[in-house]
Amino acid sequence: MITADLTGRKMLVTGSASGIGLGTAELFARLGATVALNDLAGNPLLESEVARLRDAGHRVLAAPGDVGNAESCQAMVARAGEAMGGIDYLVNNAATPGTTSIIPAGDLERQNEEFWQRLLSVNLMGPVRCTAAAAPYLKKSRGAIVNTASISAFAGGGSSSVYCATKAALVNLTKEWARGLAPDIRVNAIAPGWVAGSNWECKWTDDFVADLEQRVPLQRPGTPADYAEAILFLCAGGAYVTGHTLVVDGGLTA
Repeated sequence: MITADLTGRKMLVTGSASGIGLGTAELFARLGATVALNDLAGNPLLESEVARLRDAGHRVLAAPGDVGNAESCQAMVARAGEAMGGIDYLVNNAATPGTTSIIPAGDLERQNEEFWQRLLSVNLMGPVRCTAAAAPYLKKSRGAIVNTASISAFAGGGSSSVYCATKAALVNLTKEWARGLAPDIRVNAIAPGWVAGSNWECKWTDDFVADLEQRVPLQRPGTPADYAEAILFLCAGGAYVTGHTLVVDGGLTA
């Protein structure tokens, strides 16, 4: 496990009541950072995880808000930035598959306009909104942004074609923001593969999981801690890395 002294650093992680977001928030808090954990207001996991981390002696706060709603998102980022006295790192992690089962690419009826709008608002416009709202803080701190994309951005095969499209767009935006926000802010992304303990709404079938187990060279799913370590490198290290999407998938796409 790589490490760093993040004392005095301030971080906002969206979608951090569980999965990769929670693993990232916990790692950074354990290394000394003050971390604002964001998730939907009313999600009991958000309050319970913040309480757990506080009980462990970490500097964390709840930042409830809906990244899929422009007003809610902007207000959430502003509250978090003011409460922490700035933002050094932003992790755009919040996303939704919008479905509890895989939707075949040819099923255009289920992937209708309403479905598109929901996923675009959360998975794509959510990072856009958070980045715009946090940019003044990040420019002042000369900070870093990490976006959570997906290997489905490159080869499809995710929960739906719409999900894949939103993640592909986020990979592209990572490059655009890296150019547009330089030299003050570095912008990178990770592209996770199979995630264990994600609390994801879309549940894989046993056959799907068995196939993954055969195809992943490291023969296990990635844990939130695995992905958090990659995010740590891109935020607190990697001083000459920007505009890059780091594939973290146990070799699945190798």
